[in-house]
Amino acid sequence: MPFSAPPPASGERYALSASLDNARHLSSLLRAVHFQDHATCFATASGLRVTVEDAKCIQANAFIQAEIFQEFSVQEESVMFRISLSVLLDCLTIFGTSSLPGTSTALRMCYRGYGYPLMLFLEEGGVVTVCKINTQEPEELLDFDFCSTKVVNKIILQSEGLREAFAELDMTSEVLQITMSPDKPYFRLSTFGNAGSAHLDYPRDSDLMEAFHCSQTQTNRYKISLLKPSTKALALSCKVSVRTDAQGFLSLQYMIRNEDGQICFVEYYCCPDENITEAEL
Repeated sequence: MPFSAPPPASGERYALSASLDNARHLSSLLRAVHFQDHATCFATASGLRVTVEDAKCIQANAFIQAEIFQEFSVQEESVMFRISLSVLLDCLTIFGTSSLPGTSTALRMCYRGYGYPLMLFLEEGGVVTVCKINTQEPEELLDFDFCSTKVVNKIILQSEGLREAFAELDMTSEVLQITMSPDKPYFRLSTFGNAGSAHLDYPRDSDLMEAFHCSQTQTNRYKISLLKPSTKALALSCKVSVRTDAQGFLSLQYMIRNEDGQICFVEYYCCPDENITEAEL
């Protein structure tokens, strides 16, 4: 059973407080975006978003809706802070990552506001551990402006199809080329590695394809080094939405179902490789 964190001192209120019966629900999602040491946390009444960026070329967002928590309270319109994701994950798994069957680590998370640490109260088997993690001034985040009206092509497929693709394609290639088209080959993934070119095609009527909305033919290349972190989320997911806008920016949105059947999302945004010219395609 979850427990209550101690009341704030001197009558102060927490800007953010949340509790989870099972901390693993949070740690597994955060691990899916853990490719840099630091993350920016953004909380509103609808839930928590944790954002990680690298080289202004790739951004990952883990969305944990308020309904996932047993209690979720935000006293301001929004609460934002930067934190060491590595330290946060270490704290969330302080009792170990593989609990005995029937046991779980309960979590109470509290943040008093700007300049204060993030407080974690973790309880398992009657043992309570308190962690204080220093927070930092949040940095300005990239805005990929990926609203639905700017999406040119979108497909939704079962994640197992994409997992097989990453296993089969030549990852010695520097780039992954993605072709999306209303006509054949519909959806094609291509690599250009040490063993030569490799292509993997998905027909629009494939059993793996759940939705297919392509309005024009697009071929874009993305650095595999930027896409590799997203395979962590792919491994956890059951479905993936692949979207591109007119500039070739890529959105990979992974639908992840936790042990309790609740749905969360992890989204990766990636810039196209601008070193590739149209003549090379």
